[in-house]
Amino acid sequence: MKAATAALSRGLNARHIRFIALGSAIGTGLFYGSSEAIAQAGPSALLAYLIGGAAVYLVLRALGEMAVSDPVPGSFGEYASRHLGRLPGFVTGWTYTFEMVIVCVADVTALGVYMGFWFPDVPRWIWVLGALLVIGLVNLLSVRVFGEVEFWFSLVKIAAIIAMIAGGIALIALGSAHGGAVGVSNLWSHGGFFPNGAEGFVLCFAVVMFAFGGTEIIGITAGEAEQPERTIPHAVNTVPVRVLLFYVLTLGVIMSITPWQSISSSGSPFVQIFEGLGMTSAAAVLNVVVITAALSAINSDIFGAGRMMYGMAQRGQAPAIVARVSRNGVPWMTVVIMVVALLGGVLLNYLIPERVFVIIASIATFATVWVWLMILLSHVRSRRRMSAEQTAALKFPVPFWPYGQYLTIAFMLGVFVLLAFGEDTRVALVVGVVWLLLLAVVHWIWVRPRNADEVPAAVES
Repeated sequence: MKAATAALSRGLNARHIRFIALGSAIGTGLFYGSSEAIAQAGPSALLAYLIGGAAVYLVLRALGEMAVSDPVPGSFGEYASRHLGRLPGFVTGWTYTFEMVIVCVADVTALGVYMGFWFPDVPRWIWVLGALLVIGLVNLLSVRVFGEVEFWFSLVKIAAIIAMIAGGIALIALGSAHGGAVGVSNLWSHGGFFPNGAEGFVLCFAVVMFAFGGTEIIGITAGEAEQPERTIPHAVNTVPVRVLLFYVLTLGVIMSITPWQSISSSGSPFVQIFEGLGMTSAAAVLNVVVITAALSAINSDIFGAGRMMYGMAQRGQAPAIVARVSRNGVPWMTVVIMVVALLGGVLLNYLIPERVFVIIASIATFATVWVWLMILLSHVRSRRRMSAEQTAALKFPVPFWPYGQYLTIAFMLGVFVLLAFGEDTRVALVVGVVWLLLLAVVHWIWVRPRNADEVPAAVES
C-alpha cells in the first residue's frame, strides 16, 4: 500500500451505480424494520412509506443537481462546507459517518436475528463479528470489486422481492377465491386502515424514515463514477419506482396475506409470513435473501462512510492518514476505522440483544434526517447564489423549486420532533444533541485553528 495520498479510482459504471442505489434503498429498513412500522401504524404504514419516499426523492434530486454539476469526493459534506460554512460541512460529514456506523450496527444486528432462524442457540454476536470481517475484506479490494459484489447482492434482493410479490398476489387471489383469511380486506378489516389512529400513523415516521437512510450514497458514488452526468440522474429518478414497488406493494402484499397484528418484530416479516403459512422451504429461501440484503447494506455503509472520511481528510476536517489510498485506489484506513467502530455493534448485541435494534434505528434516524436537512439547506443556498444563466444551464435541476424544497425541510424538522414522543426513540434526541455539541467543540479546538486561513469560495462571496 502507498504511504502517500493518492486519488480515488473511477471504477464504478452505470450498472454499478444503479444497483448501489437500489441496494441502499432495499435493506434492513424493509426486511426487518418494517415490522416496527406496521406494529405502530398498521396498514396506514403504507401511506407513511409513500409520504416519506416522496420527501426523500426531493432530497435526492437536490443532491443530484449538485453532484451532476460538481462530482467531488465527500459529496454533500463538501457542498455544506462551500455553501453553509466550514462548521456545517464538518458536522455534516462526520454525522454522515456516524449515521453509517449506526445504520451498519442495525444491519449487523438484523443479520444476527436472521441467523437465529436456523441457529437459535448460537449467540447473535458471533454472526455479527463474522459478517464484519468478511465485508471489511471486500471493501479493501478495488472499487470495481465492491461494485460487482453490490451488484449481485442487490440483484438477489430485487429478484426475491419480485418473486415474493408475485407469489403473494397468487396466494391472495387463491385465498379470496376460496373465502379464506387471506385477502386485500385484511388492510381494513382489523381495526380499519388507521387501527392505532392518527397518533400511531404519525409516530411510525420515526421508523419509516430509517428505512430510506443510506439512499444519499448516490451522491457519494459520483466521485468514483465513470460518467456521473448520466449515471446519477438515472439512479435518482428510479427512487419513486423503488418506493412504490419495493416498499408499498411489498408491505401491502404482506399485510394482505396475514393480519397486521400477527406480524412480530422477532424476525423478518417476509420469513414470518411464509413460515406461518406452512411454506417452510419458501421461508428458508427468503431467509437467505434477507441475510443477503443485510450483507449488501453493510457493504454499502462501509463504502459510503469511507468515501466521506476521505473527502473530509482532503479538506483538513479529518486526520491526514484517512486520505491514504492503496494501489487499487481504495482509502484503506477508512475501512479499518469503520470495522473497528462497528465492533461496538458486537458488544451491544452481547449486552442488550432484545432492545438494540429500536434504539440504534432511532439514533440512525436522527443522523440520517440531519444529513438530509443539510443537503436541502446546502442546495437552497447554492441556488440562491446562482444567476439566471447558471440556473438555466443546470443539467439536472430539481422539480417544484422552491416550494418543494421548503416543504421537505419542514417535514424533516417534524421528524426530529416525533423522536421525542417514543420512550425508545427519545434517546436518539439526547445522543444526537450530545453528538452535535461534541463535533462543534472538536471543530472549535482542532479544525478551526488548522484551517484558519482557508475560506470556502462559495461562503466568502
